[in-house]
Amino acid sequence: MIRIILADDHKIVRQGLRQILELAPDIVVAGEAANGLEVLSRIAEVEYDILLLDMTMPGLSGVELIKRVKQSDQAPAIVVFSMHNEGQLVTRALKAGAVGYVTKDSDPETLVSALRKVAGGGKYIDPVLVDEMVFDLGLDNRVPHERLSDREFQIFQLLVDGKSVTSIAETLSLSSKTISTHKLRLLQKMHMKSIAELTRYAIEHQLVKL
Repeated sequence: MIRIILADDHKIVRQGLRQILELAPDIVVAGEAANGLEVLSRIAEVEYDILLLDMTMPGLSGVELIKRVKQSDQAPAIVVFSMHNEGQLVTRALKAGAVGYVTKDSDPETLVSALRKVAGGGKYIDPVLVDEMVFDLGLDNRVPHERLSDREFQIFQLLVDGKSVTSIAETLSLSSKTISTHKLRLLQKMHMKSIAELTRYAIEHQLVKL
């Protein structure tokens, strides 16, 4: 039996996933989490085969959360289930330790097949996303957000989500000065002057939830 923990900040999404997955005779949804800290707490208490993870949850999330999960003594295999379908975002997730990436517009059969493949020790990435990743790797002129480090990209996501420097510092257990430095650096790398510009950019490139 494949034991799954669902991590998504929307309860209705988790309920829908549970109904879909439990139709499969070899899959059981053994846990749920609504944010990154809950994910870390659950996997420390119970052993799961796979973490089905939304990339953009409140607080600790995305690449940073994947890295934290991988440090756990009983880390489950991580399959990202996300609305984001940019090749560069997929690459970040895989480099951090995810072994699967499925977009939320995939059909249920694709998701179940991906989970079974990962449970068997394999990897799964949507073929369309693979094409985008290869294309992205071949670009010399990277789009602005691809110039950011993983930490800068994480802070970028939190900033465009409306979080203050103080709030981000508390979430990431860093000083406000450190966050301010990262903020200044990422603005410089992206050749932008304000959070408003970053937010417009994030919306245009589908890097935030609307």
